[in-house]
Amino acid sequence: MNRVEDLRRMLEDAPFDALVLTSEVNRRYATGFHSSAGVCYLSRRQAVFYTDFRYAEAARAAVDGFATREIGAGRTYSEAVNALLEEDGAKTAALEDGALTFADYTRWSGALHAETVPLGGRLASLRAVKDDEEISSIVAAQRIAEQAFSEVLNEIRPGVSEKEIAARLTYLMLHYGAENMSFDPIVVSGANSSKPHGVPSDKAIEAGDFVTMDFGCIYEGYCSDMTRTVAVGHVTDEMQRVYDTVLNAQLAGIARAKAGLPGREVDAAARRVIEQAGYGDAFGHGFGHSVGLEIHESPNASPGASEPLPAGCVLTAEPGVYLPGKFGVRIEDMLYIIEDGCVNLTEAPKNLIVL
Repeated sequence: MNRVEDLRRMLEDAPFDALVLTSEVNRRYATGFHSSAGVCYLSRRQAVFYTDFRYAEAARAAVDGFATREIGAGRTYSEAVNALLEEDGAKTAALEDGALTFADYTRWSGALHAETVPLGGRLASLRAVKDDEEISSIVAAQRIAEQAFSEVLNEIRPGVSEKEIAARLTYLMLHYGAENMSFDPIVVSGANSSKPHGVPSDKAIEAGDFVTMDFGCIYEGYCSDMTRTVAVGHVTDEMQRVYDTVLNAQLAGIARAKAGLPGREVDAAARRVIEQAGYGDAFGHGFGHSVGLEIHESPNASPGASEPLPAGCVLTAEPGVYLPGKFGVRIEDMLYIIEDGCVNLTEAPKNLIVL
C-alpha cells in the first residue's frame, strides 16, 4: 500500500507546504501500518514516518512509500518534524483539526517552527473513497461477522441472557479471524430492543421477544457493521408489520442510493416508507453512515446530509422503528456506492427469522 502520491496531491494549490499526521487512524491510512505512537511528515520533497523502538523494525518491513525512521530515546516527535521542516524550508504545515483534541492541536501548533493551518476536510474526503484493497478488507470483515451471526442463531433461546449472546458474538468473530470488534456489540431483547444503542444486560431472552443484534469486526484495520433483528418463538401481527415496514424502508433507501446524490435524499426515500406506515416518530436517527478504518466516517445519509455521496464510499443502510415499552426493529447492510447505484456488500439473509 503506497498512498504517498494521493496524499501529496493535497499539497497542490493548498495553503500549506507540509502535512503532519499525528492521529493513530490517519497514520495508519497513510502508511498501512498500525502503531500507538508515531508521526507522518509529507512535503513535495519528503515522505517520512517516525516511530519509536517498539515498532521501528516491523515498520521498516511493512511501510511502503514513507522512509521509516526511529525517533530515538530522548528526542520528541516535534523536534524530528522541525528538522524536516527546516530541511524543506517549509513555512506552513497542516495539522489534523478534525482528528486531534484542542489540547493536542494547540500543543503541536506551539511546538512547530512553522505556521500551522487546519487540514480541514481534505483527508476525510480522500479516505471516503475506498480502493479495491480497502473494499476487500471491509468485505472480509463482513464475512467474518456473518459467519458469527449464522452460528449464534443456534444459541438464541429463552433463558439465555443478552450479555451471553454479545459475548458469544465477540468470541466467534475473533475465532474466525477478526482483529477486534468495530464497537461493543449491541444485543437487546424484548422491551430493551426499543433502545437503538441499548447495552447488553443480564435480561434473559423470552419467548415472543425480538432480539436486535448490531455488531461488526475489524479485519486488516477496516470495519464491518451489520444489524439483524430476529424473533424467538412467535411474533404478533404488530411485530410482523413493523418488521416489514423497516425492511421495505431499507430496500427503498438502497434502491435510491447512488453516487452524486445528497445523503439526505437516500434517507428521505427510506423515511417516507416509515412515515406512510404511521411510524415516522419512531425513526429518530439517520439512514446510514460511512464505514472504513473507523466505524463512523463521512459522508452520511441523514435528514441534514447535503454532501453528495462519492463513488467508492461505503455506506450503511440501517433504518429502524422503536416503540418504547414494546420492542424495536433495525436491519442494517453495508452498501458500496457506485455511479449508477450501489452494490450490497452484505450477504446475510434479512427475511424475518423466527427461532
